[in-house]
Amino acid sequence: MTKTQEVRPVPSADLDDGTLFDSVLNELATRREEFRRQRFVTKDFIARLKLTGLYRAATPAMFGGQPLPPARFLERIERISVVDGSTGWVASFGSALIYLAALPLDTQAELYADGPDVAFAGGLFPVQPAPPTPNGFLVNGRWRFASGCMGADILGVGIPGDDTTAGKPRTALLRPDQVEIVQDWDVVGMRGTGSFDLLVSNVEVPAAWTFVRGGEPTVDEPLYRYPTIAYAAQVLAVVGAGVARAALDYAREVGAGYAGITGAPKLADRPYYRTEVASAEAALRSARAWFYDISDEVWDTVVAGDPASDEQNAQLRLASAHLAKTSSDVVSRLVEISGTAPIYSGHPLQLLLGDALVPKQHAFLGPAMFDSAGAVLMGLPPTAPGFR
Repeated sequence: MTKTQEVRPVPSADLDDGTLFDSVLNELATRREEFRRQRFVTKDFIARLKLTGLYRAATPAMFGGQPLPPARFLERIERISVVDGSTGWVASFGSALIYLAALPLDTQAELYADGPDVAFAGGLFPVQPAPPTPNGFLVNGRWRFASGCMGADILGVGIPGDDTTAGKPRTALLRPDQVEIVQDWDVVGMRGTGSFDLLVSNVEVPAAWTFVRGGEPTVDEPLYRYPTIAYAAQVLAVVGAGVARAALDYAREVGAGYAGITGAPKLADRPYYRTEVASAEAALRSARAWFYDISDEVWDTVVAGDPASDEQNAQLRLASAHLAKTSSDVVSRLVEISGTAPIYSGHPLQLLLGDALVPKQHAFLGPAMFDSAGAVLMGLPPTAPGFR
């Protein structure tokens, strides 16, 4: 028997076990300040998230995974993000195993030999030179933004592509003991993501342990026919939606009780406050509805055995960028109408404002995505690289 054939599913908690998931969310509510303070989500909490099935939700079924339809995974990331955006951001990379479906099957069999719950983190840019060796590539350099790296089981770094990859960069996989993590994450938003730098010195990575992000999968299952890069954008956008929901919940709760020091009416008694909260609620719910609708539509397409069309991919990218921007705008508007209270650095809305900003600023969700999506919708090629 081959290594691939020897792999067997490993029993685990059902991801839909609401009691377990709620228990993890309750624990997160007590620990989010700890994660924000130390700037990363601890490995023991990653283990708790694994129990919910999030880190097997993108593992191929042939290797014991329980692949989820994207919208169902996104819903869970959104719920986590309502409690803590940083942890939602880290947990969202449970979806990143879809990239690894482009590895040779024997490599995947080895990767999942101890079970399907694998936490992957990558610092893919800037792409660093990696001269070829007889067996693979000699990897050296420093990479940024490796969110979740402190709790990862396997790490990836970006190296150049060649003629065999159509010029697209490769990702080289390394074990944590082959990588130095430089804890230099100092930001105003998503402080607990542990998006540290990765430093690698003279490590030879076999060619079979490299892949092209968004490359042709070697696994023939529906999830790996779903647009890979679009999914990567979705999991980040939905974090912003969770953060915006937390801000709206807070605004509704405090509106009835907060009065300014000048003796002005309570926030809820002010017409402009009520109007803006209602408008923000409508904007967020509308953006979410489109976001989940297009995800379900594309999932139905790939389950039926058809490839997602260019327009469907553009709709996924556009709905994600729109949700990220809407979420950030919602929190910003709530800050504006909340008086002087949010000017304090520890105010809940101030913290949420920083978290909501991060998804919108990501390269997958920035202003260029609107231009590219518009081009595709008008029958033109996308204007941004890596759009498909």
